[in-house]
Amino acid sequence: MTKTFDPTLYLITDHANLTLDQMLSKVDSALKGGVTLVQSREKDCTTLEYITIANRLHQITQKYNVPLIIDDRIDVAQIIGAEGVHLGTDDAPIADARRVLGEHAIIGATAKSIERAKQAQAEGADYLGTGAIFAPTVKVKTHHTSIEMLGKIASSVDIPTVAISGINRSNLSQLSGSPIAGIALIAAIMDSQEPENEARLLLSDIKSKIIANSPYFNQH
Repeated sequence: MTKTFDPTLYLITDHANLTLDQMLSKVDSALKGGVTLVQSREKDCTTLEYITIANRLHQITQKYNVPLIIDDRIDVAQIIGAEGVHLGTDDAPIADARRVLGEHAIIGATAKSIERAKQAQAEGADYLGTGAIFAPTVKVKTHHTSIEMLGKIASSVDIPTVAISGINRSNLSQLSGSPIAGIALIAAIMDSQEPENEARLLLSDIKSKIIANSPYFNQH
């Protein structure tokens, strides 16, 4: 497996108010609309349930040749053969994830400071997730990160940085000029009644308003 991934439009799943089938259907539609990376985030389920969910999700992402990232759980990523894992500040060390999942795995890390960003890159992370940029619409333990700090974090490393939390088509233009490589979001797509069309519109806006003006792409 070649380690290639595109974080332009990074969908993080959530089915707190959806059945599993409804969630999978929305992800499938969003992938048709152009989602470039998918993360399975499950906080309130057993390991067996997580494996079952992730396996079904992986079947869908594989149809579109889009990598699946598992949030937190290295064991689940290994069991289902996911393309990678995303690790928060309180999760397993990046080096351990690399040892277990191998050199070709995509390993993301949460970074809310320049110090953590540099450390994560040094430890072998392939990308950073930074936020919360805007107020999150799902219940997660997080702290606000200013757009200014987002830019400083992204500029401090060579690996791509993805902005996360509360981002949608009405506010993403506020990130224009920030040295980021993509946008990670949940509600903008998972709450949409037309996820395929929403993904398509989001991708177009991200490319024209964010990517086209991001210093990151002038340096890579």
